[in-house]
Amino acid sequence: MSEAPRSLTYSDYLSLDTLLSSQHPRSPDHNEMLFIIQHQTSELWMKLMLHELRAAVQNLHDDALPAAFKMLARVSRIMEQLVSAWTVLATMTPTEYSGVRPYLGSSSGFQSPQYREIEFLLGNKNAARVEVHVPDMREHLGRVLRSASIYDEAIGLLARSGFAVNPAPADPTVPRLFDEAIADAWLTVYRDPEHHWRLYELAEELIDLEDAFRQWRFRHVTTVERIIGFKPGTGGTGGVSYLRKMLDIVLFPELWKVRTDL
Repeated sequence: MSEAPRSLTYSDYLSLDTLLSSQHPRSPDHNEMLFIIQHQTSELWMKLMLHELRAAVQNLHDDALPAAFKMLARVSRIMEQLVSAWTVLATMTPTEYSGVRPYLGSSSGFQSPQYREIEFLLGNKNAARVEVHVPDMREHLGRVLRSASIYDEAIGLLARSGFAVNPAPADPTVPRLFDEAIADAWLTVYRDPEHHWRLYELAEELIDLEDAFRQWRFRHVTTVERIIGFKPGTGGTGGVSYLRKMLDIVLFPELWKVRTDL
């Protein structure tokens, strides 16, 4: 690896000229800068989350578990940052947001391709959601939709470890249905963690991940309701009513059932 030139500055390394000139408020309202930076920083955190999730999926596939565990733990901590970020946006009152909203057009967080890819990698697959994105992103998201999720790879590891589970989903483009054989396998792991330590650690990393994801989604719902109430979203969704439905999604149902069965 070549060393960086001695003349490299902090501003050059971080491309600060580009980064700090990427905020372009469309309204005369003072509060729009908060709205833009909130979403831009969220997209940066999601870029890092995808960097880690993609690598974690590959490492699970390759049985490189220590690296995968570190990456999954990092994703959970990133989600904690995103939860905290909603508290900053929550300082925007309904009156203040009303000064910004007319300038947003049909733009919406629902159109974030990075968030959609995160959902797909976590197993919340939905082919119809691909179509809401710009054409340049549809091909990429379609590939992610058809690829293995993090939970697919976890179940593949169960199978390689000798458990009688089907590692391949019946249809990779839809969420997995609850599977009793997979639930029984995880129950065996939890009843004897010392014998199945790497699977036990993986299960806890996944629970930690879904716990953090739920908190991120919940904080999103409460912040949106606090600011716009039950108005429809700018992108055509039901707003809070749509977001509340997302709270009912369970990514790793067999792992949660273990808590009851132990």
